[in-house]
Amino acid sequence: MKQIILLICFLVTACSFSSCLQKRSTKRTITVTIEPQRYFAEKIAGDKFDIISMVKAGSNPESYDPSPQQMVHLGASEAYFKIGYIGFELAWMDNLIQNNPHLKVFDLSTGFELIESDAHANCSAEGHNHATDHDKGGIDPHIWSSISGAQTVSSNILKALITLDPSNEAYYTANYNTLMQEITATEQAVTEKLDSLPSRTFIIYHPALTYLAQEFNLSQLCIEMDGKEPSPALLKELIETAHSNQAKVVFIQAEFDQKNAELIAKETQCKLVRINPLSYNWHNEILRVADALQAN
Repeated sequence: MKQIILLICFLVTACSFSSCLQKRSTKRTITVTIEPQRYFAEKIAGDKFDIISMVKAGSNPESYDPSPQQMVHLGASEAYFKIGYIGFELAWMDNLIQNNPHLKVFDLSTGFELIESDAHANCSAEGHNHATDHDKGGIDPHIWSSISGAQTVSSNILKALITLDPSNEAYYTANYNTLMQEITATEQAVTEKLDSLPSRTFIIYHPALTYLAQEFNLSQLCIEMDGKEPSPALLKELIETAHSNQAKVVFIQAEFDQKNAELIAKETQCKLVRINPLSYNWHNEILRVADALQAN
């Protein structure tokens, strides 16, 4: 009797598991690289697709390695939305495509004017809004951390979704238009906050705000050089440049070392402000950056 009961339990469990697999296999899924992409994609895709991020919240997309479970789950995705040139993609994209030849890959940076940098460029030395060669491709990938970048990413997501699911074009277009209204409102709010800054220079460890600085006529001074800690001579130069440009803020990110940022903040009497350019909530994060600059 006991064996019969166990057999029934086993069959019920197996059927339930099979049912779950069947449901999962019929659910349309798209994979993206980072959380900000998921924000834009979910706004436009609505309830038509599940959007999954490869680089989990709190992880560094320059050095992140996907787990075996993530690699398996990627097989259930019908498309991959890449951001363009971020470290994770440069290291893993070829492998992901090779192991999942069914994936339709869409580059969300298409049509955006990317900023290239010389391998020996020093974005902190002269206050240029250029990134270092930390992503091995000589291109700053942080397009989502700007208004125009958010617009381009959203536009490319709309085109990709219509390609994948043309029958719901009107639905995606309506969601896209709503998102564009949000991005426009964000731009207006940031413009008002940054319109009359006494100092338009800020310091940041990892150059994640290059495109935002370009849009709003700000000067980004970077601590990180070519993905490496700066030398004492470069630190001295950065501090002198920050003093001469009356910088008031040092932005730090959880994914990177804070020792040099804390040192520079102390030497320049700047306020140390934690930001998260990889936050899911793009709108709130852009406003947080603007608020920090306005307050100082």
